[in-house]
Amino acid sequence: MPKLAALTVSVGVLAVLATWLFSLSFATALNLQIWQVFIAWGAHFHCGGKFTGYRNATVCMIFGALVGMAAVLLSAQMGPLGTLAVPVAVGIGASVICLASALPLLAAIPASVYGFAAIAGLIIAGKVPAAQAILPTAISIAVGAIFGIASEYLAGVLAKKDAPAAAGAAA
Repeated sequence: MPKLAALTVSVGVLAVLATWLFSLSFATALNLQIWQVFIAWGAHFHCGGKFTGYRNATVCMIFGALVGMAAVLLSAQMGPLGTLAVPVAVGIGASVICLASALPLLAAIPASVYGFAAIAGLIIAGKVPAAQAILPTAISIAVGAIFGIASEYLAGVLAKKDAPAAAGAAA
């Protein structure tokens, strides 16, 4: 099977599985978020795939989520700034992410920003208190990056499945 077709089948089938799993009562009770899974899954590939992509996506997204949580908590302490409290806190958080990228393990700035956005979405849209949003976000991120590895592996298996037949047909 051609590589793109193999990846298409792999991602499609695993997307069904992930969406179904995250609709189950245990996932709802833990406040796990399928959209965070898909962000991390994409970040896995954005960070180069394989184990390195998994590691970089997971570490940077969770770091970004921690920075996002801290920004929300900081904005609550910046009352005198009025409507500028949240923008200033976000600016400080974005600056922290950029400065932290000097460390090799935190160099994937986009993945850190995805993590910041993922937790901010859960806090704002999900109306989850900041301190209670970090654990479900971190779990969803880790699971999403695992789905990235799984889809990559399954695509490799499917692509190799027809490789001997294709080689014989070319002869």
